[in-house]
Amino acid sequence: MPAFVSKLLTFGNDKFLKPYLGLVDSINAAEPALQEKTDAELRSLADALRERAAAGEKQKNLIVESFALIREASRRTTGMRHYDVQLLGGLALNDGCIAEMKTGEGKTLVSTAACFLNALDGSNTHVVTVNDYLAKRDAEYTGRIYRFLGMDTGVILNNMPPSQRRQAYAADVTYGTNSEFGFDYLRDNMVSSAEDRVQRGHAFAVVDEVDSILIDEARTPLIISGLGAAAADDYIRFAKIMPMLKDGEDYVYDEKKRTIYATERGLDKVEEALGFEVYADISGRLANHLKQALKAQFTMTRDVDYVVADGEVKIVDEFTGRIMEGRRWSEGLHQAVEAKEGVEIKPESQTLATITLQNYFRLYDKLSGMTGTALTEDSEFRQIYNLPVIPIPTNKPVIRKDRDDFIFRTEAAKFAAVADEVQTRHEKGQPVLVGTTSIDASERLSAILAKRGIDHQVLNAKNPEREAGIVAQAGRVGAVTIATNMAGRGTDILLGGSEANLKREWLEKLGADLENPLDWQVESAQQYADHILQSEGYAVRVLGGLYVIGTERHESRRIDNQLRGRSGRQGDPGESRFFLSIEDSLLRRFGGDRLKAVSAMMEKQGDDTVPLQDSLVTKVIDTAQHQVESIHFDSRKQVLQYDDVMNLQRKAIYKERNAILDGKDVCDILDDISESVLDRAVETTCPASTPFDDWDIAGLNAWVADMTGAETFDVAAKLDEDAESDDLYELLSDLFETALEEKREALGAEKFRELCNQVMLHIIDVSWIAHLQEMDYLKAGIGLRSYGHRDPLVEYKDEAHEAFAELTAAIYEDLLRTVLRLPTEADEADMTISAEDNPFNPDRMVYSNGEAPTVLDKDSDIDAHNPLGRA
Repeated sequence: MPAFVSKLLTFGNDKFLKPYLGLVDSINAAEPALQEKTDAELRSLADALRERAAAGEKQKNLIVESFALIREASRRTTGMRHYDVQLLGGLALNDGCIAEMKTGEGKTLVSTAACFLNALDGSNTHVVTVNDYLAKRDAEYTGRIYRFLGMDTGVILNNMPPSQRRQAYAADVTYGTNSEFGFDYLRDNMVSSAEDRVQRGHAFAVVDEVDSILIDEARTPLIISGLGAAAADDYIRFAKIMPMLKDGEDYVYDEKKRTIYATERGLDKVEEALGFEVYADISGRLANHLKQALKAQFTMTRDVDYVVADGEVKIVDEFTGRIMEGRRWSEGLHQAVEAKEGVEIKPESQTLATITLQNYFRLYDKLSGMTGTALTEDSEFRQIYNLPVIPIPTNKPVIRKDRDDFIFRTEAAKFAAVADEVQTRHEKGQPVLVGTTSIDASERLSAILAKRGIDHQVLNAKNPEREAGIVAQAGRVGAVTIATNMAGRGTDILLGGSEANLKREWLEKLGADLENPLDWQVESAQQYADHILQSEGYAVRVLGGLYVIGTERHESRRIDNQLRGRSGRQGDPGESRFFLSIEDSLLRRFGGDRLKAVSAMMEKQGDDTVPLQDSLVTKVIDTAQHQVESIHFDSRKQVLQYDDVMNLQRKAIYKERNAILDGKDVCDILDDISESVLDRAVETTCPASTPFDDWDIAGLNAWVADMTGAETFDVAAKLDEDAESDDLYELLSDLFETALEEKREALGAEKFRELCNQVMLHIIDVSWIAHLQEMDYLKAGIGLRSYGHRDPLVEYKDEAHEAFAELTAAIYEDLLRTVLRLPTEADEADMTISAEDNPFNPDRMVYSNGEAPTVLDKDSDIDAHNPLGRA
């Protein structure tokens, strides 16, 4: 260990790693005894550890034994034994840190130690990868180790049915991509029964390529959207009935408050025309059709609230008079207006659920990550995720030679020079990997190489499994590979090639059954692989190892370091150089006057083929990368600040929703809900601070009739002239309490309970969807508040808080109204919500990793005002 400690101190990481060194010593000391034990004895030791963990023994007491056990299990099942540095990485993961480990240091094996320890007590452990191929590959590889010790693994793949997902999450360790984990979380909060959930919590996660997932994709929210049901006929049917209704007789409209209700007479007229009862539908869909049809017909005025142009209904901003292109009213109002005007009724595409990756991963009790490049983003990882970065030393020193950049005046000269360099190295037999920042650049270089007759492969991260196989062979003699940033990431480039790929290649030549090859075929393939690895591996090392060429500096230093890191793994020789031009995007945008002078000087030389190696240009690049990284960090931070507001609301909605699914009885809180709704209604129409004569008795009468379905209701007839607001509240409270009890007795307690729970769940879902749309509209225009010297974030928080209070009140009122108007006849009170009425119908769901809505600034042409409030 002294030499090992010396090595750590050389890397300057002693302050991070010193606490782990004693543990590594103890793990090493336990190894000889474990090597003497049988497989069955090791399994018994694992079982004993699980029993101790389940009994509540502190995790720190289990670290040494579990790490030593997983190391021995790995040696016996895969032939791979954890190096000391891999144990250090596992200890960092277990402490909820990011282990920065260079390419080729065996991060897949590192994760097994931390995952095994954290899964001992039965907690769910998730390993997050960047694509399905890596998730499947790593689950299969590590599964051998876990199964040896009595644990099982699961993998979540795209298009996997819920039953298989549930089974995968039930495993001790579950592999999958960030989007699959995130979408499953959202879907679990959209199910209609607790049994339909697939996840079982968020205890511990290891995020592989953590910089890619938590930094590069942080601005990209996960979104589940849905196309509205094709209910155009219903909108048209209700729209045709509206002209038959008379103001004051069939509906009551309060122009000041812009509220409208159908009277009992009006409802009878509507139901007679329809041929069915509106409130017999417990989903509330038909009631909403009536509500929106009334609003469209009697509260929305053409050429005032909207215009009809190009066959579409377009909203007019009530504050500016401008047409708000692309904006639509929510909750079916826009379709109701379209039906009224006789134009095409477009189905609504609505956001059903959304979460940023930042807030999804902050759900975990303990989060950790692995990558080869994280230290440059250490500040962001700490601020956003409370994840410190711990650099882990390499098992062998890095001897790769990183050459100074070559700078050319033009892109054309740069690509010609890259092609010359590739040709020179290729003719010697040295493998070359060329990294590009775009598919266009890849194809441009590929065309040049093709003209020169240079055989090469182009990878654009379109087919991870196929490309992983190609990347694995990119270290063979004479190989030339062009790849965009993410292509083949997660696959090591071995000098001389990959043993597994070489064996597969030979088996295919033999025409063998790859699933069940014959013994002689396996032996022949092994001999072939050994020969190639020995001969080509030696030859490539003599030639200088893998040569990595970058064709452009990325906006992030981290991505540049990732490209360089593809070469020089595990002490192998290697070389890297970036070929740049003054015309490159980064230099063009941030170079300024200094680079203009450099460009002019290079132009005077008259020879574009001669590169420049200049510290000034290098300094400009470093400064530009720092600037861009800072801009991107601010952008990601802004996205999170806004989503944090929604995150609190999302958690509150999901908590209430899950409580109902898990057995909470809505009937138990009906009285409290009734009290809250009545307080609000009485305070709005007949506040205690105003005398009886100034009360809005007509408005309250209309509201009570709408809530209960009573044909008429006259508050004044039931109260004395000296009555106070409290007297009114008592009167209505008794009325509602009696009505609810009558419903309970007529339907039966159990049926009443089931209906209340089902109605509450449905109303929460429908209301939350509408709320998400309103919040998107609010966010889209909130940046313009800065024009009035107001802080957009503060304004957003305030208005979002008010909107959520309105949402909660509306949910309670809608629930109470629906319950009070429940039909009591058994055949009318349908106990289920149909697929058509289910807002979370999976057949209509669309999944996307869409760009986060931008908070617009005052220079945008989208107005800040939002007239699309709840009705």
